[in-house]
Amino acid sequence: MLRERPTPIQVITSPFARFARLEAAAGIVLLASTGFALVWANSAWQDAYHQLLEAQVTIQIGSLVITENRHHWINDGLMSVFFFLVGMEIKREILVGELSSLRRVAFPFLAAVGGVLVPAIIYLMATRGAGVEKGWAIPIATDIAFALGLLALLGSRVPLTLKVFVSALAIVDDVFAVIIIAVFYTREINHLSLMLAFACIIASAIANVLGVRNPLVYAIIGIFAWVAALNSGVHATIAGVLLAFTIPARNILDRPEFLRQSHSLLQRLDNTRSNSSEEHAIIHTLEQNVELIQSPLHRIEQRLQPWVSFLVVPLFAIANAGVNVENNVSATMRHPLTYGIGFGLVVGKPVGIVAFSYLAVKLRLASRPENTTWEQIVGAGCLCGMGFTMALFVGTLAFGEGGLLEISKIAILAASFVAGALGLVLLSHHVNKPRWKITIRKHERLSGSYVVISDFRPTPE
Repeated sequence: MLRERPTPIQVITSPFARFARLEAAAGIVLLASTGFALVWANSAWQDAYHQLLEAQVTIQIGSLVITENRHHWINDGLMSVFFFLVGMEIKREILVGELSSLRRVAFPFLAAVGGVLVPAIIYLMATRGAGVEKGWAIPIATDIAFALGLLALLGSRVPLTLKVFVSALAIVDDVFAVIIIAVFYTREINHLSLMLAFACIIASAIANVLGVRNPLVYAIIGIFAWVAALNSGVHATIAGVLLAFTIPARNILDRPEFLRQSHSLLQRLDNTRSNSSEEHAIIHTLEQNVELIQSPLHRIEQRLQPWVSFLVVPLFAIANAGVNVENNVSATMRHPLTYGIGFGLVVGKPVGIVAFSYLAVKLRLASRPENTTWEQIVGAGCLCGMGFTMALFVGTLAFGEGGLLEISKIAILAASFVAGALGLVLLSHHVNKPRWKITIRKHERLSGSYVVISDFRPTPE
């Protein structure tokens, strides 16, 4: 069989393409972006870092003019794309994934409930009387990129069912985080703008019902929804989540019809002259049919995923993780906010996840995933203590600009590192080894003492 000779550009870009296909790639890029921001913000060029983020950028569309600094464009603009992708992932999981049935969703859902309640309670207890109660939601979220990235690095040491459990738990976490942001972190509401935002979302839902499948239509509606939400007082990222639920999840062409048409077109292609107009027409029809059998939800999600993983989230990390540690470390070590976030993520998250999932199994409300042990659930719970992206985002909503935000950032970074390292250690050292049973075969008395000869055999699992 002849192989197509790679072009020079394919040779150059192939290492990057292979890296992007790695499960851990997004987590590695996010980690590198965080390290880059920390080094830059603590270097001799820290002023340039802040000047770059504070520079004003104006976008004008007709009479509409929006002026924000780069930091706000990333947090309010690009992160709306991140939440739009989160919304599509939630919808997909509800329709066909791990949240599609009560039996599947029960275990990760109840574990996520514990992973929300216990960290929030620990935070409020640790910060009682410190005047930082508004940050109670900081330690409730899971950074799915970091969690799945570390699980991917462990390879076959962890079963696939554990990865599925962590994914489902993180998705449920995101649902809770979105609801909490909408309810507890909304500023004064501009009702007219809010009505316009909802009108755009309704228009998108109507387009879905009418059978509109062109992603460009939903992109245009989404831009108007984002602008309206930005001016409404409700955080613009909520518009991204709600809009995602209106994206069509059904394809136009069903599978049998796709196979029938494709078979017919391929037969015609086999009988046509190479590089003829008829050949191009057949190939074009095949391409159209491939798009028609894919739902817009799937197509948009697949196209957005690399951009979000390798551009949006890393830019968010660069813009928000750059805190001057040297000038803030002493204040951070003494502040109750640090202990609230630290204990919430490192202790509260795994304790809540394990306790609620254990109760769910004991009360027969759910069953533990196959081929997983409680030790692995504990390790996964620790990994879920890496709040990072969502925790930083909630921190900016809770504290705005100032010293409290800087302290919260340092606490989030430190706690996420500790939680990730702890989870990695627990899972990497947990291998499904057989348990050994000691059986005494005989004993002899020699020189006044007993010599015990034992037989070591693995017990059946």
